[in-house]
Amino acid sequence: MIERKYAEFAVQSTERLLGIDSPTGFTRAAAAWTLNAFRDLGFPAQLTNKGGVLVDLGGDDTAPEGGLLLMAHVDTLGGMVSAVKGSGRLSVTNLGGMNANNAETENVRVYTRAGQVYEGTAQLVNASVHVNGNYSGTSRTWDTVEIVLDEDVKSADDVKALGIRVGDIVAFDPRTRTTASGYIKSRFLDDKLSVGILLGFAAFLRDGKVRLPRRTFIHVTVFEEVGHGGAAPVPAGVTECISVDMGCVGEGLDCTERQVSICVKDSGGPYNYDTVSRLIAAAEAEGADYATDVYPHYGSDVEAAAACHDILHGLIGAGVYASHGYERSHIDGVWNTLRVLKGYLKV
Repeated sequence: MIERKYAEFAVQSTERLLGIDSPTGFTRAAAAWTLNAFRDLGFPAQLTNKGGVLVDLGGDDTAPEGGLLLMAHVDTLGGMVSAVKGSGRLSVTNLGGMNANNAETENVRVYTRAGQVYEGTAQLVNASVHVNGNYSGTSRTWDTVEIVLDEDVKSADDVKALGIRVGDIVAFDPRTRTTASGYIKSRFLDDKLSVGILLGFAAFLRDGKVRLPRRTFIHVTVFEEVGHGGAAPVPAGVTECISVDMGCVGEGLDCTERQVSICVKDSGGPYNYDTVSRLIAAAEAEGADYATDVYPHYGSDVEAAAACHDILHGLIGAGVYASHGYERSHIDGVWNTLRVLKGYLKV
């Protein structure tokens, strides 16, 4: 069995990565950190042309089943300045599935192209309950939620004098917290928790001096939240791709935050039947606590990869509650995901 310390390492790595803002399209710093983290574990890693990180875990090139590609993504939800208002407030357009309903009252950082960083808060327009008689009745949309800068600005010219322009990135505070009971709470566990899991798995391979029975790569992508992160070349010899992404937790599904979820179907269709069957067998062989589920509103990098390449595809992930909001998982879910990876690669 893979030791629990690798789940702890995965969570620690996740916490560090969550401290680096990386809305989709603004991932350079997070990708650089990820690149160096895998290199520090002793594995060759390089940046792709799109800005992702490709890691070579080694393994047997002659394995009859061909090579395996594991995927996770480091890009997150976020926003972009869409207009500078005459009031000195900022209009925002969402990056990925960021929802205005749960962005309200969140602290943000605005990154300019010249390198300045300004703090602010996402607020309902006319946000004071004592002033706005329709506060509760106002729908929260990106037309009714704005960014209030923590600067002395009263006009569009004041804002522009700071260097803020349309197209600047708005990153939302992740508010990461890990509890004594083993829960990790944060925005953007989707999918930085999975990057942490793959780092934990790489640490396990390094410490055990494990040679994998099939050639295995990791691709940490940077455009998953907008649908094309996995639409990139795969290394020669790869015949199968497994996305390690968040497992869904919610009404009508069996998975909990303490389990690993094996997705059998999402809104894009079923995952490869044989790959899913092998993932289930690996979970059972390793004693992993798992669930199989159908995700009603979900898509993953591996679907983009399978659409572009003649490869088998599957999806697993630690259970995460409140997706695209303030998310929560548990170290047990991380550990169970590591068990499935170990069992699937038969090490």
